[in-house]
Amino acid sequence: MRALVYHGPSHTSWDTVPDPVIEEATDAVVRVDATTVCGTDLHIRRGDFAEVKPGTVLGHEAVGEVVETGGQVHHLRPGDQVIVSSVSACGDCRECRDGRYGQCRGGGGWILGNLIDGTQAEFVRVPFADHSTTRCTSDLPLDDAVLLAELLPTAYEVGVRNGHVGPGDTVVVVGAGPVGLASVVVARLYSPRRIIVVDLAGARLEAAARLGADAGESPGEMIADLSEGPGADVVIEASGDPDGFVLCTRAVRAGGHIATIGTHGRPVTLHLESLWRKNLTISTGQVDTSSTPWLLELMRFGRLPVSPLVTHTLDLGRMEDAYEVFARGTGTGALKVVLHRE
Repeated sequence: MRALVYHGPSHTSWDTVPDPVIEEATDAVVRVDATTVCGTDLHIRRGDFAEVKPGTVLGHEAVGEVVETGGQVHHLRPGDQVIVSSVSACGDCRECRDGRYGQCRGGGGWILGNLIDGTQAEFVRVPFADHSTTRCTSDLPLDDAVLLAELLPTAYEVGVRNGHVGPGDTVVVVGAGPVGLASVVVARLYSPRRIIVVDLAGARLEAAARLGADAGESPGEMIADLSEGPGADVVIEASGDPDGFVLCTRAVRAGGHIATIGTHGRPVTLHLESLWRKNLTISTGQVDTSSTPWLLELMRFGRLPVSPLVTHTLDLGRMEDAYEVFARGTGTGALKVVLHRE
């Protein structure tokens, strides 16, 4: 098969590699019909994750068809259309039983495209397949379904839920990349008073308005606006930038919540000397994707209008082009780049 292989910092190539096979009885092999690129993939390609070894197939989000299952896979059969979760869950450890799949201690967690070969390929081996996939109907558009592999669960679980967004809240989202914009869509379900999106790119602020934000502002304008009142009830840090986190601490009200959702590859300063009196709750998190079935139902009934998040579609063989388009998102207008099986 063909796959995108990591060869070390800043070096990937679309190579011919052996087809995946069943290695454990709980595995399934899935034909990839759609996959995508996320910010974490860019961090890996830059060499920010030392645990990713040269020779690893990248990617951790996919939708596809089951082609083979191991002897202990009980809920899937060949021909099923599935969303492949970005995290794998053994289903047996304490963390998995509590729905914290991202913290799985039984061999799962974020392993696809990290510790084992991932989804940016024609086929992928999915460990713990019963617990690490969600069946979906074939009438659900692939471009929508693939957003349930990681993006939407991350926005909900790590951003909106951890931030305790509620009715009447003022919510600020710092960073209008895909996960920040997905947070806008999901936060709307909880009837906040207003949602302010902060970014330096005008095109992304325009995208935020189309997706339901009440205001799109530059960092300076946002701080000036909130300084006239008590601050934001919830701030979702979706930029992954140290300055973005500091901005969150300035925007949040006393007693408010900061939900850190961005992938941070550099050290970030926590100014406790100015924050210790503010009664803040700061949360971080690895997505669990335990919410995927619920989000799937919302999508099926039209409650999650996320199609505008997919701005580019390419054939699977153009994986390296997809990385370049996505990496230059502020110039190309790229949010989510989805690749389809040819």
